[in-house]
Amino acid sequence: MDGNHSIPATMADERQLRIDLAAAFRLADHFGWTEAVANHFSAALPGGRFLINPLWRHFSAIRASDLAVLDCAINGEVPAGIDVTAWMIHGTMHAKLAQGRCILHLHPPYATALSCLADPSIKPIDQTSARFFRRVAIDTAFGGMADNAAEGERLCAALGDKSILMMGNHGVLVAGSDVAEAFDAMYHLERASRTLVLAYSTGQKLNILSDAIAEKTARSWEDEGGSARAHFAELKLLLDRKGADYAA
Repeated sequence: MDGNHSIPATMADERQLRIDLAAAFRLADHFGWTEAVANHFSAALPGGRFLINPLWRHFSAIRASDLAVLDCAINGEVPAGIDVTAWMIHGTMHAKLAQGRCILHLHPPYATALSCLADPSIKPIDQTSARFFRRVAIDTAFGGMADNAAEGERLCAALGDKSILMMGNHGVLVAGSDVAEAFDAMYHLERASRTLVLAYSTGQKLNILSDAIAEKTARSWEDEGGSARAHFAELKLLLDRKGADYAA
């Protein structure tokens, strides 16, 4: 009997999801987005459960088998071995947001720098930054560490029906329909932020695209996740060539 057919589909799906999420951690480290042992990625499983990285593990070392399974329906105390901010943000969002199948929260250098400006919006000044035209929610009410349920609820409300939240004085959060879509959005968001921060650093006036051109460009990026999945597949090949053990 073929081995693949002997594994129930749900188990095979969870295994692939674990591999993809572990790859996302390794790739975030590859691109220099890690911040000590902070920040969290999560991905939804059937039955109100989700995968997430355990407490105080560096992104560069996370493997598929290391990921914890939590139930977002459980209230009360923070699960053992899980960071309190991870539980309050990701547990709440997986319970309440339809678009939150995969949630990535990071403090990458350029997006975080942009989040610290009085106006942290992503101005459409090239085709990559235009991808996010009117597609990013902005939260300017940072109140410290997200260590309570009320903060998780507030962040859900701030994101609303968008899939990207620029977290003022904090960082960024991306929600996607799968790991590939979320990671691709995070990748391009950091690239757009880098371009914008570098443009700001010249001290010259920005040449901002018209609303019509910015919207036209943003729509050109929309291909139902096809390019995101192709991009993520290529990035996983990069990890494979390095001999990474992320899939273990």
